[in-house]
Amino acid sequence: MMPSLPQGLRTVERMCRLAGVSRAGYYRHWATSAPRQEETTIRDAVQRTALADRFCGYRRITKQLQQDGYVVNHKRVLRLMREDNLLCLRKCPFVPITTDSHHEWPVVSNLARGMVLSGLDQLWVADITYVRLQEEFAFLAVVLDAFSRRVVGWALEGHLRTSLAIAALEMALQARRPAPGSLIHHSDRGVQYACREYTDLLKAHDIQPSMSRIGNPYDNAKAESFMKTLKREEVDGQSYRDAKQAREAIGTFIEDVYNRRRLHSALAYRPPAAFEANLQQLAAVTLPPQAVAPATSP
Repeated sequence: MMPSLPQGLRTVERMCRLAGVSRAGYYRHWATSAPRQEETTIRDAVQRTALADRFCGYRRITKQLQQDGYVVNHKRVLRLMREDNLLCLRKCPFVPITTDSHHEWPVVSNLARGMVLSGLDQLWVADITYVRLQEEFAFLAVVLDAFSRRVVGWALEGHLRTSLAIAALEMALQARRPAPGSLIHHSDRGVQYACREYTDLLKAHDIQPSMSRIGNPYDNAKAESFMKTLKREEVDGQSYRDAKQAREAIGTFIEDVYNRRRLHSALAYRPPAAFEANLQQLAAVTLPPQAVAPATSP
């Protein structure tokens, strides 16, 4: 009789002998069953991730699975999603017009074009879009930090008055408190951003205004990109009863999903909040000791 061994030290040869099968038969069975099991595991992970967010594309799902420890590439994920009819939904066509640039207020130059950013609160981008309700439209104003792509201010109301854009800006100012003279605010030429009430608020905080060229949405591409994401992943396919319900749902998407959980391709597939936290950690490490030492009283 062969000597007894602890279970974790038994060899394949001994296990096959105990089971009454040949080593060759064991390996033939493994070669046919293991790939199927691995395929089933990957397919299950793809399905769970895709069904949790029906607007998530195959590249972002690939990155999420890789971060979760799966060995998979985007071609395989695309094949599985196509076979299971899980490819993300497309957005509906744009209908309402939210920008009225035919006004008599002064228009400033585009200072953001070609600007190279190196940190937070150097450039904010602002925009307004519509949200379809069951019987009317609501309008959403947002302010994003162009470096981290984080939404730092937003407001949703049933009108397009200047107070909508001002509410989003005031939220951003309260949340970030940028240093005077360090920030550029970029927007389109809409009357909400060009009027005196809005520009006076920028001037009061020593923020320099900047505006896109006429008829050129690419000048505000980062804000446009967020609006596209919002429509595709939250608004399209929803049926908001009223502005209150839309405000609650969109607020949850902005604060919990977009800012904190959604992987952003421009941020090396990290959420904006995690990207900013990493920047702050790096800054704390690289600062000299005297720069972070607590102040002492004389």
